Amino acid sequence: MTIIEAPSRAELVSRATDLVDLIRRHAEWQEENRILHEEVVQGIVDAGLTKLRIPARYGGYEANTATVCDVIAELARADGSVGWTMNTWTIGVWLAGLFPDEVQDEMFSDPGVRIGNSVSPNGVAVPTEGGVVLNGEWPFSTGVLQSQWFVHSAVQATEDGDYVPVVIAIPVGDLTIVDDWHTAGMRGTGSVKTIAKDLFVPEARVVPMLPLITQGQHRSVRNAESLIWKAPFAPSSAALAGAVSLGIAQAAREAFFERLPNRKITYTNYDRQIEAPLTHLQVAEASVKIDEAAFHVHRAAQRLDTKTPAGEAWTMEERALARIDMGAATLRATEAVDVLNTASGGSSIYSKVPMQRIHRDIHTVHQHGLLHPNTNLELYGRVLCGLEPNTHLI
Repeated sequence: MTIIEAPSRAELVSRATDLVDLIRRHAEWQEENRILHEEVVQGIVDAGLTKLRIPARYGGYEANTATVCDVIAELARADGSVGWTMNTWTIGVWLAGLFPDEVQDEMFSDPGVRIGNSVSPNGVAVPTEGGVVLNGEWPFSTGVLQSQWFVHSAVQATEDGDYVPVVIAIPVGDLTIVDDWHTAGMRGTGSVKTIAKDLFVPEARVVPMLPLITQGQHRSVRNAESLIWKAPFAPSSAALAGAVSLGIAQAAREAFFERLPNRKITYTNYDRQIEAPLTHLQVAEASVKIDEAAFHVHRAAQRLDTKTPAGEAWTMEERALARIDMGAATLRATEAVDVLNTASGGSSIYSKVPMQRIHRDIHTVHQHGLLHPNTNLELYGRVLCGLEPNTHLI
């Protein structure tokens, strides 16, 4: 296969920016229909953004973390649901790159492939001749309705009666879809439940999880020397997820300033909200918080893009710090949106006004089990105190 020269970081971010207007035109439709509009998905594919972390031998770009974070933040600035779905597809593609090369040949045969993922081990795989039989239910299967493959997490039964976590590559057509995605926010992600019932999965599509996540061991020979797959999983995914929160907060600031010149403060003498000292304090506070969110996302990305090429080992504190960067970015982004939402007045509750959707989206992201600031603060504190982390996702 021909390896093409990857576009620059500036070019890829520019392509994402060029999609912002298209995405925003469909934002209400996406929320109402609980799925991304086909024009949006096709726009992302046509711009080559699904190739960000596809292996170069399949025409992918193997972009560094900073580039991927910038692209995801731009898409989230247009619509949080698009940013989150892109984040999920990007992580799914990365996970696919850890499977045996013959499995990758199958998964990446479509140049526009979308691969979702779930890291919650909600299935049980029982070994059988030539593979495993999988049963399980996975809520929050982001993007599955518009993906060709899904990498699910499960536990596999061992001969001694124990279970070990595994990741399993599954064609989406083999999964049963349950349309249960009726939520307060991030509705456009279409994160419905998926079910596997007595599903046979060939052995090559089942890979142990812990060696992948904690030790960087994978089954691909041809990706072994790629910097993308030498980076640790949890810090990589943390940086990308934090970029979603950043993009949503940037959207709130943009939406607020777009309406500001024509607004007054009802039941006061301020005919122009822009003249009120309170407004000055609010926009300054929110902007500083957004800058702080950006700091954490960029620090996490820079750490990955610096340590990985240098071949440096990751300490447990650095791994925990990656999680805190994600949690802190989400916390500061949520605080910023809250300030701007408060300053937006009663008219912002109308469905035509983006702020109400942005506010619901950031609080939905804030509740995610991996992004939740309190969870990440506790994890970081445990490690700082010399205790073992209470999760393998680090």
